[in-house]
Amino acid sequence: MMMSEQGWRTEKDSMGELQVPANALYGAQTQRAVDNFGISGLAMPRRFIQALGLVKAACAEANRNLGDLEPATAEAIVTAAEAVAGGAHDAQFPVDVFQTGSGTSSNMNANEVIAHLATASHGSTVHPNDHVNMSQSSNDVIPTAIHVSASVACAEELLPALEHLAQTLEARAVELEGITTTGRTHLMDAMPVSLGQEVGGWAHQIRLGEARIRDALARVHALAQGGTAVGTGINARPAFGGQVAEALAKRTGLPFRESANRFESLSTQDAAVELSGQLRVVAVSLMKISNDLRWMNSGPLAGLGEIALPALQPGSSIMPGKVNPVIPEAVAQVAAQVIGNDTTITVAGQSGNFQLNVMLPLVAHNLLQSIGLLANGARALADRAVAGFSVNQDRLEAALGRNPILVTALNTVIGYELGAKIAKRAYAEGRPLMELAQEMTDLSDEDLARLLDPRALTAGGIPGAD
Repeated sequence: MMMSEQGWRTEKDSMGELQVPANALYGAQTQRAVDNFGISGLAMPRRFIQALGLVKAACAEANRNLGDLEPATAEAIVTAAEAVAGGAHDAQFPVDVFQTGSGTSSNMNANEVIAHLATASHGSTVHPNDHVNMSQSSNDVIPTAIHVSASVACAEELLPALEHLAQTLEARAVELEGITTTGRTHLMDAMPVSLGQEVGGWAHQIRLGEARIRDALARVHALAQGGTAVGTGINARPAFGGQVAEALAKRTGLPFRESANRFESLSTQDAAVELSGQLRVVAVSLMKISNDLRWMNSGPLAGLGEIALPALQPGSSIMPGKVNPVIPEAVAQVAAQVIGNDTTITVAGQSGNFQLNVMLPLVAHNLLQSIGLLANGARALADRAVAGFSVNQDRLEAALGRNPILVTALNTVIGYELGAKIAKRAYAEGRPLMELAQEMTDLSDEDLARLLDPRALTAGGIPGAD
């Protein structure tokens, strides 16, 4: 290594010499990637860098335990890798997401940074390939880092956020159970439901989303480490992959395990595709909830105006007093992005050729972005929309009183045909259903009041039956 006076130093790799910023912790291979892949300006995600650090630390521990890495060298690597995992050196990871499909540039970026730090603390040279990358290949490190980063992000961010949203919805469902509203199918008036039933349906969507993600994570917890270049495990001891998985499980508290088939784990991204698909389902749920909130909040005069979302900011640069449903709009955009990311991950998952998938960095970027967006969107929806909306009960009751569809409750007593005639006259003449039912049936006022009670109708079943 030679320093220059211009703030650069000369580094050498197997392809020759090149200039690297003097203060960079990385070396020649990272610099070549920076020079080659100036495509998007998007660096690999923080969660992915964290996972790389965790994987390198676990690999050093396994190599030490197996007698292949001198303990002091292993300790220096572990300390440096932990610093990388903790975020102390994120600026030293400049490689673009759109890089070599194996992620080799990011793997070498981690190897070089950790080797530089370990050399400084160890007092003798720690080599990025011979020591930091011992028993490894980019082809098993990057798939492992994808699984670790996604698992940790789900455990620490997404699942707690979905739990918070579900609990917030469940609490509102209990609170709103006694309030009856007009049900709608095809955006048209239908039989009544309680607001508690409506919000409870949203809560169950989120609970099912949590369950889907947990189920998919069972496959994501299987790690490729130990497969090295093509899945055979060349240059790694047979026990290496299992020990790395065990070390990662201890560090994260997650049930990581060695893959049952490392050829599958290197050549495919099926587990990531599956997890992305479940993230898409959650996005669809958030889109549905957000759009329902927007419809219910619409108006306040010319729309439904059934609820009022919290007023968070002015809604127009020209119309004074306008307030918009900004949080549901933002969350709907989150959902759209996640659905798009899933399409990208699906295409990337198809790019496994023989023993390696060659769109690994793209999978990592999109998967982690989706997890982070959904986590933040779920919390925003819970705290800044669901928790604080108020109900315009007068508006709900007025609409219920004018709803001719309530005649459905009389079907078992007067038949569909007569019910249809009553409903059509109610629509055409703009008269209350009760008034026309009194005229067109021989039911008593008491029976009609009982059979057409909107609150009672939310219980389902056959109206008036014991």
